Amino acid sequence: MIDMIPDKDLLAGMIEASPYPIYLILGEELIVAVANAATLSAWGKDKSVVGKRFSEALPELAGQPFEALLRKVMLTGEAYHAVNDRADLMIDGVHKTSYYTFSYLPVTAAAGGHSGVICFATDVTSLVESAAHIERLNLEAQIANEGLAQMNEELVASNEEMVAANEEIAATNEELTEANNLLEVSERRFRNLILQSPFAICVIRAADLIVTDVNDRYLELVGKSRQQLSDIYIWDGVPEAADYYAPVMQEVIDSRIPFFANEAELFLLRGGIAEQIFVDFVYEPVIDLNGDVSAIMVVGMDVSDKVRARMAIEEAEERIRLAVNAANIGTFDYYYIEGELKGSEQFYSILGQEPGTSRENIIASYHPEDAHLSANAHESAKATGRFSYEARIILKGQPIRWVRFEAKVYLNAEGNPYRSLGTVVDITDYKTLQEQKDDFISIASHELKTPITSLKAYLQLIARMREKPDQAAFPRMIDQATRSMDKITALVDDLLNVSKMNQGQVALSKKLFLINDLLETCCVHVRDAGRQELVIEGDLDLIICADEHRIDQVVTNLVDNAVKYAPDSKQILLRVERMGDMARIWVTDTGTGIAKNKQNHLFERYFRADNSGIKVSGLGLGLYISADIIHRHGGEIGVESEIGKGSNFWFTLPLGDC
Repeated sequence: MIDMIPDKDLLAGMIEASPYPIYLILGEELIVAVANAATLSAWGKDKSVVGKRFSEALPELAGQPFEALLRKVMLTGEAYHAVNDRADLMIDGVHKTSYYTFSYLPVTAAAGGHSGVICFATDVTSLVESAAHIERLNLEAQIANEGLAQMNEELVASNEEMVAANEEIAATNEELTEANNLLEVSERRFRNLILQSPFAICVIRAADLIVTDVNDRYLELVGKSRQQLSDIYIWDGVPEAADYYAPVMQEVIDSRIPFFANEAELFLLRGGIAEQIFVDFVYEPVIDLNGDVSAIMVVGMDVSDKVRARMAIEEAEERIRLAVNAANIGTFDYYYIEGELKGSEQFYSILGQEPGTSRENIIASYHPEDAHLSANAHESAKATGRFSYEARIILKGQPIRWVRFEAKVYLNAEGNPYRSLGTVVDITDYKTLQEQKDDFISIASHELKTPITSLKAYLQLIARMREKPDQAAFPRMIDQATRSMDKITALVDDLLNVSKMNQGQVALSKKLFLINDLLETCCVHVRDAGRQELVIEGDLDLIICADEHRIDQVVTNLVDNAVKYAPDSKQILLRVERMGDMARIWVTDTGTGIAKNKQNHLFERYFRADNSGIKVSGLGLGLYISADIIHRHGGEIGVESEIGKGSNFWFTLPLGDC
């Protein structure tokens, strides 16, 4: 078989330049697709036969076996080789008998199956006629010799006849010489075809595997000079390919079946350097008049650039696939006319659907308020060629999820979409962060507005009292203004701490200190208020290595939370215990406790838990900042709580030397 060669112009040029008849028959109707000049000359036709059925182009071949042979080769995919076959053609209005040695080879389509037949032929009419003439002469000579044997006595008297016979023999020798000359011309033409071929060709004698003919393209392919390969045992010339392909070539000689290799990987020595190349080639057995394999013709083409380009594309596709998977992006194709949706595994996973779920069923899972978004997006894509929209997905037993669709839409000549190629991303976390940001802005505005309003009011009152100061009210106003300013300062400090944390600018100044000293001196404002008692117990003689100011900030925040969220807790317990090379500090209240579903979110930014219904202030940053401080010390922070049984916040710090 012969595979279809992508470069049709190159193939057409080679066929047209060939001095031998070459033509291509395609399809079940046996259409003459290609016929070179040598073919048209042999048929006695012009180029008008190209495009016609074989039977229409050559009606005089009706009843001859050629059409049936073409169909058989196309059906079976097996090549047919003929030697000195007779063909009766109508040339210039005259029936002419010619003889050809030809091969019918099946042509394979890219999609598989045999789509046609290519014929390579050589006109051997003169050789056949010469051989027939020689045979007749030999027969006549045999008869003459028999007659001469019987008429030995008459030979003496028939000397003149003998001379005439000798002249006839001389003429026969001249004809034989002419036949040999024609054969030499045919061989030269064959060699010229090899040398001028755009493909790499090497002819190897079957008997001893000596290279008899090789063109420059083959020498370039294997990286050898003509002296290194011509008239050399092939596997001495190309030893690097011998291990694998020597048995293959011998099998072709023994079986007379061609061997085809597609994108075969070879490592050949070129200029003394091993190079990896990819080659399409065939080992084609050359059959002589006796039906024996006289030679192997190797025809090849270097397809390294094509293979490497495809491999580069495949590598790029793999990189894109890995990037898409790493980014948790689903991809999809939608074909409008067929209504067919093809999605990646990640596509269906993001949408919470089984693979193969139809577009209609996916849209049915949209939030009712978002059900129209898909149709609107596809409609707008007719003008823009793209669409993008966000929708909410409702799945039974699961919280609402947000997804974003983006796609490129391909339009036909009429401007109607026929395919869209796009992605889907789960943006639920992004939407949650947006909501948290909006909530934070609202909370921050509210929290800052109250003390600023109070501060402004007291400052206005103080300004009015400059002329007539009220000595009794003045200290109280100053205290209230100071408390408002302290609250504003605390809120701003929290914001600055978060900003520094995000930028990695929080520095720690570690030193050794007694944990009891810190607990005894912290939370002065709570002690001064006198509403809750701070009880300290446990291993109070432990020495830790930490930034004392930052740890004071953590303890103060935990105690402040206990005061805010458990106002009825008369005592707040501060307990220290040793755990190997770590110290654990507990802050315990007897308030209402924290629900289990909120405990995992307590240390997230902007989160505020409130089970008591009591309105509390703050930006929801305290525990987030505290967790960052503890983690920077190499410790852990957590909470244990039950509704109605209070809360136990804890954190750990390393003991020992700094």
